Amino acid sequence: MTTEHHHTIVVGGGQAGLSVGYHLRQQREPFVILDAHARVGDAWRRRWESLSLFTPARYDGLPGMPFPMAVHGFPTKNAMADYLEAYAARFELPVRTGVRVESLDRRDGRFELSAGGRRFTADNVVVAMSVWQQARVPAFARELAPEITQLNAGDYRRPAQLGQGAVLVVGAGNSGAEIALDAARAGHTTWLSGRHPGHLPFQIGGVLARLVLQRLILGFVFHHVLTIRTPLGRRMRKTALAQGMPWIRIKPRDLTAAGITRVPRMTGVRGGLPLLEGGERPLEVGTVIWCTGFDPGFSWIRLPVLDGGLPRETRGVVAEHPGLYFVGLPFIYAVSSTMVRGVGRDAEYVAGKIAARRP
Repeated sequence: MTTEHHHTIVVGGGQAGLSVGYHLRQQREPFVILDAHARVGDAWRRRWESLSLFTPARYDGLPGMPFPMAVHGFPTKNAMADYLEAYAARFELPVRTGVRVESLDRRDGRFELSAGGRRFTADNVVVAMSVWQQARVPAFARELAPEITQLNAGDYRRPAQLGQGAVLVVGAGNSGAEIALDAARAGHTTWLSGRHPGHLPFQIGGVLARLVLQRLILGFVFHHVLTIRTPLGRRMRKTALAQGMPWIRIKPRDLTAAGITRVPRMTGVRGGLPLLEGGERPLEVGTVIWCTGFDPGFSWIRLPVLDGGLPRETRGVVAEHPGLYFVGLPFIYAVSSTMVRGVGRDAEYVAGKIAARRP
């Protein structure tokens, strides 16, 4: 097996990886980006068809290239995918698609990566992936009757995938609520299981939102106030990582208007059917959609840098292994780290650290 060496390898060619590539290019640092998908932007293309971003186009551009849309509009997931592909082409970023990294280790002072029979070494590695890699499904899912269609939030694309009859969406976060609306609008009796995570008190596309949400909250509070450098930001980080975010676009009245029934969390299976907390009779359903979260999917990292599946890092820098970095994780620096705008700042910081390591 031949070995290919690079000064810096970026794992992941989404918005985080491309942002890192842009800033490494600005620093005149040599690098390559490895991405598992067939095309740049495919991570967005593979999500459900009705999805659009929660942030307006004003905050959806990567460094050096504004999003080509009216600043108050909300891009669709396909528009975001095409933008990322155009971004990589415009700045001639060296993205190698179809290369899935399967392991990361360190030997003799260099990082070693294996990918489909190929081996790479690097002085620096940036893991530029989100934590939504592997759907988390409860063990009792296997007890559901075989005739019940089961999907997870990562598999779901459109209502045509749903089986006959009623739909139970398990998990009431943003994804669960939006997918439940999809199912209800397609004519399915729909139940949404789980606690209410809270919701924004105004429409994100309204006039009030443009003044308060977009400029004050997104533009200032989420980016400059709620950071790991402020006491309020550090408290917010613990809450956000443990409980997730409130509903951004959907309001409880939207679910009521669509005929969706809110039910307690699912606790098990009886007779092959879903059983809810406090319930005596299981639900008769044709489809269960698991929106119960994701595991980070970093098991391929063979270095002892993970706690609870997440890396020990400070602003994306892993002190235990000089040269190893992470970008794209929730709240690496601020609430906005999960947003397109924030990931650009995090990428710039990491690229600067890489440049500082060169003689």
